[in-house]
Amino acid sequence: MPPSTAKSAASAATSQEPAPATTHVGFILMPDYSMIAFANAVETLRMANYISRRTLYRWTVVASSPSHMAASNGLDLAPTGDLAALGDCEMVFVCGGVNVRAHTDEALRHTLRQLAARGPTIGALCTGSFALASAGLLDGYRCAIHWENLAAISEEFPKIKFCTEVFIVDGKRITCSGGTAPLHLMLHIVRSQHGTQLVMDISEQFIVERIRASSDRQRIPQPECIGPGYQHLTEVAQIMAANIEEPLSLLELADATALSLRQLERLFHRYFSITPAQYYLNLRLRRAQELLTHTTMPVMEVTVACGFQSSSHFSKAYRGLFGYAPSQERLVHAGQAARRTPRQGSKRPAPLAAARKTPSLV
Repeated sequence: MPPSTAKSAASAATSQEPAPATTHVGFILMPDYSMIAFANAVETLRMANYISRRTLYRWTVVASSPSHMAASNGLDLAPTGDLAALGDCEMVFVCGGVNVRAHTDEALRHTLRQLAARGPTIGALCTGSFALASAGLLDGYRCAIHWENLAAISEEFPKIKFCTEVFIVDGKRITCSGGTAPLHLMLHIVRSQHGTQLVMDISEQFIVERIRASSDRQRIPQPECIGPGYQHLTEVAQIMAANIEEPLSLLELADATALSLRQLERLFHRYFSITPAQYYLNLRLRRAQELLTHTTMPVMEVTVACGFQSSSHFSKAYRGLFGYAPSQERLVHAGQAARRTPRQGSKRPAPLAAARKTPSLV
């Protein structure tokens, strides 16, 4: 090789950027975990490797219970390692799903504490945040969890700042709501480690037209509902949701959004065909349902937490919306949880399904 050619080759070799380090990510799958949450997370990492043609990420998947790896949809995954294989992970995510309280045992809490003591970033997908909270690993941190569990878990862990955002990165704690939110979380992580262009390429492959930021709210208005004045309606609903225990008057709600009572009534009638008072009542009753089905709070405490002055008023309103009394709700839920096997998933009693018919904004 001529000297000039050899010199050029050597120069090119030294000018090449060093290969980026591989990030080892661990996933602990709880029984009845959310398949969509896990798949969105791991597929984003796979696509980062595929597009970059480098092993930017590798992952280890283990079960929190050695005898069970079935998701809430009944499908089984084969583990790629055991808990000991998570020792050199930079990040570990526990992935929850339905019936998370029953699946969070002392063995899992001990494992999570041991992992956290080693210093990696500890995270959670979907309801996995409950497991971290139960292990005492989120005290003093901001935390995201699926909106359906937000009210109940907020009551149980007062030292944690629960938020309605899609995902939260708070130091060495990363928490994420469910569904497709883990995809956006992983895009955020990839961008912080490997730049915007790779994230744009991943989004193009996945046909993701908008990357959600951590500040985005989980529950947003449905596009078909958007119309004149709808932004005011959204603002009113947010204020209602933030004032459940001590409900505001309609006049206070109107003043807070610079609307007249007439405008407020007209907007709710236009979009929901109900009055603002009925919407507010239904919102409080749905919150009560969350507390009854996801906590062990006594019915009387739920009554007070949802802004009702008497148990008789609460029971009558609850029966009017869901079809039976709060005490029966607790019994039905407890009985169904006792009968549910890991493969039966998240089927709910009819009154719970009926609750979803109530229009929702936040």
